[in-house]
Amino acid sequence: MHRMITRNQAKMILSLQKRKVREENSLFVIEGDKLVREYIIAGNRVSLLAGKPEWIDGESEAVIAGADEIVTVSYEELRRISSLKTPHNVLALAPMAQGDYSDHLLTGRVTPVLEYVQDPGNLGTIIRIAAWFGMSNIVCSPDCVDFYNPKVIQATMGAFMHVSVWYRPLESFLGKAVTEGIPVYGATMDGRSIYDADIGGEGIILFGNESRGISDKLLGYVTRRITIPGPAKPLAGIESLNVSMAAAIVCSEFARRARR
Repeated sequence: MHRMITRNQAKMILSLQKRKVREENSLFVIEGDKLVREYIIAGNRVSLLAGKPEWIDGESEAVIAGADEIVTVSYEELRRISSLKTPHNVLALAPMAQGDYSDHLLTGRVTPVLEYVQDPGNLGTIIRIAAWFGMSNIVCSPDCVDFYNPKVIQATMGAFMHVSVWYRPLESFLGKAVTEGIPVYGATMDGRSIYDADIGGEGIILFGNESRGISDKLLGYVTRRITIPGPAKPLAGIESLNVSMAAAIVCSEFARRARR
């Protein structure tokens, strides 16, 4: 018999929807049967597993053994503490990764860099794209949405386990890259077509904010402007691609050239 979730534990889970509380406690929430299972089976421990009794009883020993503490919740309780409209059968509290950023993480590889990306779905999707194309780091401006936001974690579909996300002031970060001769590719509306551009196996790909694009202050650090060619004539209502769509196309082309 597992004990029921306490009121304090439920309050703690709910409070972790706030970035400040996540950072103070170094904890974040993972939701969903598949996501929680894969996270633990990949060798990660969780500090708390809160699941419906039938889910816990039906889960393998390998998953159950990965939790420091296990509590049961009813569907109604899950609904109250979940960040999802329709909760799954389980959620877990996990410790945040404790890694140290170093500039050498960027040498010899391609790294997506994001300026002021606000939508959790966009960041989650870009993390998933980076993982798919073997890009193991993403650098974000400090005002980007938080990597550990529950909606970001959900949108990565598990890719958050394979990509490190770092938050750095981008002016000094890009300035250092330019000084060291690392190409800074800027995804803009007026660049050279990604399919014709001279791109290599090392560099930074800078993507801007959803509505404003790359700010003027950061455009100054861009050494090569690239664009995704669109329709031959303008289409009503379609001015540009969503930032995560653009990231998918650009990262795909970088990966294709690297393989070739």
